[in-house]
Amino acid sequence: MTHKTHELHSARLKNNCPTCFGADGLEFTFTQREYENGFFIKPSSQIDESLYCRNCKTTIYPVNWTEDIERVYDYNRKIAETQRQYLKVKPLSYIIIFAAIVVVAAGIFLLININS
Repeated sequence: MTHKTHELHSARLKNNCPTCFGADGLEFTFTQREYENGFFIKPSSQIDESLYCRNCKTTIYPVNWTEDIERVYDYNRKIAETQRQYLKVKPLSYIIIFAAIVVVAAGIFLLININS
């Protein structure tokens, strides 16, 4: 089963970086995974977020966030909407379902003809 990652929302922040104290390098990114195999495609319900500083080129983990960053995070988290939960069936699934129906119908037809 493979997965793809889709970016739901990205926002540049004006807050100071807790590591390098740069004022304009922080960026929040919200992503969602989508799982895919030969039969279907389904997005996960979990949203992954990351805070990255472009000045010092490091990922800032939630332990180091200030109250201001947490407030901005809460606001941007509400903006980042997840993709609706769905199950997209691929053509291979339709072929297998159709073949199963044909086999069952042929079996019933043969049972009826053998008994009469």
